[in-house]
Amino acid sequence: MSIRSSDVEGVEQVILPPVRDLGDGFSVRRALPSAHRRMVGPFIFFDQMGPAAFRGGEGLDVRPHPHIGLATVTYLLEGEILHRDSVGSVQPIRPGEVNWMTAGSGIVHSERTGPDVRAADSALFGLQTWLALPAAMEEAAPDFAHYKAQEIPVIEAEGTRLTLIAGTSDGLISPVKSFSDLVYADIELAPGARYQLKAEHVERAIYVVGGAIEVIGQTEGFATGELVVFKPGAEIVVHAPQGARLMLIGGEPFPEKRHIFWNFVSSREERIEQAKADWRADRFAHVPGEDEFIPLPEDPKPVRYP
Repeated sequence: MSIRSSDVEGVEQVILPPVRDLGDGFSVRRALPSAHRRMVGPFIFFDQMGPAAFRGGEGLDVRPHPHIGLATVTYLLEGEILHRDSVGSVQPIRPGEVNWMTAGSGIVHSERTGPDVRAADSALFGLQTWLALPAAMEEAAPDFAHYKAQEIPVIEAEGTRLTLIAGTSDGLISPVKSFSDLVYADIELAPGARYQLKAEHVERAIYVVGGAIEVIGQTEGFATGELVVFKPGAEIVVHAPQGARLMLIGGEPFPEKRHIFWNFVSSREERIEQAKADWRADRFAHVPGEDEFIPLPEDPKPVRYP
């Protein structure tokens, strides 16, 4: 993970996430957390999954694993994933849909390529993010919600299409239930189109999924795979000479620090230690019908994330 400087007014930093090969032709880019930027608003984890191409009989197989103190948000650009969890949910997700899983006091889930999709060649490309929960909600009952594409608000104007996955932005309110001030949007820019980044939220960042963008009035641009973090209050206009696709994330930062270890997030270090002990001792609920699991990794004490 590295950063680069930027002379663009209103830009705080540019994070260059590395590509991690997970095997079988599947790779991820992890923009958050990093040594240079731990969170953007409530967002504490940001992964680009793929793009990947699977032959018939192959696919994604993320075995059951636990989470506490956060919500996971899955959003696909291509392909399909079958979600199963310990509260009994069995839900495929497809492009434009949203899976919101509230871990709260503890949940276990798996993510796989379903048997029907696995039977033929397939592709997978998408984003998975984690949002830390407010301290008062960290021990909420685990829950899962799925939203169809037609439920997610969209606004289109002059070559710009904004899909509001969660939170509020540009006069839209997403029906996806969230627990704090945030924005999470998919922005598609046709060649030559512009988008004005407004100061609606304290912390904001744009991840360039595809293409490249420039800032009006500046000579510098931002390329595919870069996470551009903006200064609070900055209002700038980006445009895409050749077209681009962006993910906008942000929101109000929490007053408390957050710790993170593996899949566990909490404002209390001792809570993470308890979750580690619970997973080792098999005290989490199981995913019905699945016997596999990912063992707890060995690691030092949790890192405090500002």
